[in-house]
Amino acid sequence: MAGKDTIRLINESAERYIDADGQTTPVISLKAMTVIARTQEIAERDIEIAALKNGVVPWRYLRNMGTIGLDGQVKLLESAVAVVGAGGLGGTIIELLARQGIGSITVIDDDRFNEQNLNRQLMCTEKNLGKYKAVVATQRVKQINSAVTIKKYLEKLTDENALRLLDGVLVAADALDNLPSRFALEEACRTLKIPMVHGTIAGFCGQVMTIFSEDAGLSCIYGSSEKCPAHGLEIETGNPSATPAVVAGWQVQEIVKIITGIGRPIRNSLLVLDMIEGTADRIEFTK
Repeated sequence: MAGKDTIRLINESAERYIDADGQTTPVISLKAMTVIARTQEIAERDIEIAALKNGVVPWRYLRNMGTIGLDGQVKLLESAVAVVGAGGLGGTIIELLARQGIGSITVIDDDRFNEQNLNRQLMCTEKNLGKYKAVVATQRVKQINSAVTIKKYLEKLTDENALRLLDGVLVAADALDNLPSRFALEEACRTLKIPMVHGTIAGFCGQVMTIFSEDAGLSCIYGSSEKCPAHGLEIETGNPSATPAVVAGWQVQEIVKIITGIGRPIRNSLLVLDMIEGTADRIEFTK
């Protein structure tokens, strides 16, 4: 926790940012916060939270203020999110969450990058082929935002380990590539009473839905978990570069809305994005 001496150092290190309308905002640089964290032996995230609670905005979050404000940013920094799958959807979700300032990110994925991932998976490069996706994601987050705590599990989420892997998180992002694992994630989230943000892609199309523990959830889309196939249409239609980026962006916005309480999550309905037709439709589910 930040004490009076830490608050004093934050205020002394603050600069003044004046926007185009002449409005002044106290801001503090990454370098200044790093020095304070080191000298006070306090985690960088706690320095950021203390600054925000005292009206001083870390420069890195200045462009977040117009949408979520000081209180919203504090809520994000105090939150923990699990991203299950670190491929096409998950890699982009992880990157955006780190830039947005989610305080703790848990990455769950047992897969390694291969050449067919290069077309769409943000964290896949020619140099890291063969490396574990969760390991690369962890390194990437540390490069983007040193205040974020990140945990990695080189495991496939199953019915048996889901509760352990999701321990302590507030929201889970579904970035999986198969239906049995999605249903296992949903069941674990119901048990833990945390929201799950579902997303999936197929060719030029994608879908997003937020599922709270009391919602009907995946069964509205896929029917019974016992009768559904392992994979969806993506096996036939492929996974182009842009589709996962679009769907991942929607998923991150859902996570931000859930944590900050701003806006209405896409609950009991499915957002269907058709990028061939240029449409976004919402299918409402009846009870």
